[in-house]
Amino acid sequence: MHATCSRNCLGELLRCRGQGQWQRHPPYYQLSPARGMTRGRSVMERSKKKRVHALEVATERWKVLSKVLTVVEALKKEDEHVTPLKRLEILRPQLGLVKPHKVAHFVRRSPRLFEVCRDSRGVMWAGLSPQAEALVEEEARLLEEHSPIAAQYVTRMLMMSVDRRLALDKIAHFRRDMGLPHDFRTRWVHMFPQQFRVVRLEDGEYLELVSWNPDLAVTELEKKAAASAGNGNANASPPGELSLPFPMKFPPNLTSYYRFRGKAHHYVKTGNTEQFQKVTYLSPYAEAKGLTPGSPEFDKRAVAVMHEILSFMLEKRLVTDHLTHFRREFVMPQKLMRLLLKHYGIFYVSERGKRFSVFLTEAYDGTELIEKCPLVRWREKFLQLTGYRGRMKNIGKFDLSSDSEDYLLGGHGDDVLDIESDNSDDIIDGCSISDDSEMDLGDTDEFCRD
Repeated sequence: MHATCSRNCLGELLRCRGQGQWQRHPPYYQLSPARGMTRGRSVMERSKKKRVHALEVATERWKVLSKVLTVVEALKKEDEHVTPLKRLEILRPQLGLVKPHKVAHFVRRSPRLFEVCRDSRGVMWAGLSPQAEALVEEEARLLEEHSPIAAQYVTRMLMMSVDRRLALDKIAHFRRDMGLPHDFRTRWVHMFPQQFRVVRLEDGEYLELVSWNPDLAVTELEKKAAASAGNGNANASPPGELSLPFPMKFPPNLTSYYRFRGKAHHYVKTGNTEQFQKVTYLSPYAEAKGLTPGSPEFDKRAVAVMHEILSFMLEKRLVTDHLTHFRREFVMPQKLMRLLLKHYGIFYVSERGKRFSVFLTEAYDGTELIEKCPLVRWREKFLQLTGYRGRMKNIGKFDLSSDSEDYLLGGHGDDVLDIESDNSDDIIDGCSISDDSEMDLGDTDEFCRD
């Protein structure tokens, strides 16, 4: 009966639209009470000079897109991609919505992606717009084309792990970031039997490496070094010690030290940087059980592992929580956040919201990825359809450089802010939107203060 009702509603949507009777929802400024920007306390209270503003903008874009895709994926699971609007309220925790905001308000922010109507019984329904449906079909095709590359990256992660196996529940955290299909647990993991297989242990299902492939045990740094030297094929010999330097990129206004437990430590000082680059380290694909935790060799190998994992991601960024899940499997330090912050020129940690994101700085030029795969370009097209295209003054279109999360979640029209303004750091500090989970920050707050 639900399927019949859904189809009837969808037919009603199409008929109303064809007859010019489509009931448009009111402009966004009429949907919820006006609210100004609230000023929250930054979790880490970092100095503004330690922020890379361009990457904060990139973080904001990703957070908006991630929330919208959560709604899209929920609708894709419904018959005819249509569902009662009230049923979407279950997504509130995943969207980080706090009262008085509702999922219905969030959906109405993007009329070019979501359509809303009321059936004859007065029930409000939501569905994907024709433009969104076309993009969903395009995504399915791109994910299939990307599958061999994603399978190679998953295989390399298994090769880096201590036991040559990883829990499927943990790999699931990387699904969207690596470009894995929605059915990767039921179908995709069985498509590459020569590379990996599913095994069932007492504590759950694992993906296990089938056979070692020496051609894949080459880091992205080695590949780039070989390409720069004019050698198209990187050395596929057994993994061992490496001495390749890590690309580093610092903002011009960065302070050269941080304070930790009352002591000042230099991390941009030329001598320290050169000393770090000279330390040899084990390849992420080499056996690391014999390394002493806390030693320079141990820490530098951990940097190499994180560099390699981030290189596998579509957007060369991850939520830091997802990295911390793999401390044991990849032999990484317990205080992983401290290591990420210490090597600021290689990684950048955005503290936007309660869940932090880590970027591979070399992969970005300003707010943009230097190399974009088709799935990233698809996401950009999707993002262009996000937000309300209103008629109010100064709201001609959705501006990706605005404080887009507040924009989508119910701010007043006068509160649409430009994140490129002089007060942009205050805007970033003032995020009051909660996310669904939060990593244990430990003592990183003191680590990050001037």
